[in-house]
Amino acid sequence: MSTNHPDPEATGADTPYLDFAGTTPYEDYVQADVLTHLQHLRSDDPGEMVFLVTTQVMELWFTVIVHEWETATRALREDRIPVARDALKRSLRELEALNESWRPLAGLTPAQFNSYRGSLGEGSGFQSAMYRRMEFLLGDKSASMLVPHRGAPRVYAELEKALGEPSLYDETLALLARRGYAIPEAVINRDLTQRYVPSPEVEAVWAQIYASDDQNDELVRLGELLTDVGELVWRWRNDHLVATRRAMGSKTGTGGSAGVAWLEKRATKNVFPELWTARSHV
Repeated sequence: MSTNHPDPEATGADTPYLDFAGTTPYEDYVQADVLTHLQHLRSDDPGEMVFLVTTQVMELWFTVIVHEWETATRALREDRIPVARDALKRSLRELEALNESWRPLAGLTPAQFNSYRGSLGEGSGFQSAMYRRMEFLLGDKSASMLVPHRGAPRVYAELEKALGEPSLYDETLALLARRGYAIPEAVINRDLTQRYVPSPEVEAVWAQIYASDDQNDELVRLGELLTDVGELVWRWRNDHLVATRRAMGSKTGTGGSAGVAWLEKRATKNVFPELWTARSHV
């Protein structure tokens, strides 16, 4: 027999069902109790909570974006451009939300960050496996980035698999080749475990596509969606740089990275490079 005694003023037809034998269906689906008890603080500083939760939220957005880009990659391989476009469009909104995640951290003073920075130990954002999968999908491959994950077999196996698979851009260029565009064989058959290197021939293909009289052509629209992705990735890297520079200046980063100097180098790199350089030739 139920021991639930609903509020007498809330017993009308619109009253939600309140009495469940176990956990609520919402909890079963969202696992909110798990999510809200994953915060294990390592300092007494009250500001550490927002840093930890914001970082965890970023990891969740990485996971969603990887899902979208993998969906788009498969769709391009199967010549299903509308499916790929839909996934890329969703990822734009998700990238915008990811980039907004910097806002709670962007105003940290050096003293505020230093109050719990020591608790991070050797921890650093570049060790994020899900962010690494994002980078691999963008064509920024590096086998050395698997090394930090050797102690986690499942994560290592997932990254190793992603390292050898075509990136989002690889599948885009393969699609262009199937459509008869002059993508070089060296690009199509390149070593997928290596970082993508820009090609003058690929640049010329994009210039040809963008010079089309039909600016609603599906390849022009696909190129623009990829450019939107590239722009938001560039903004993510720059926001990361600014937040880090503000919080710690030019000091060595956690985990032994070069900190701001390393982020400055990353911020100068464009993903899908020929989509940017081809515009000078249209």
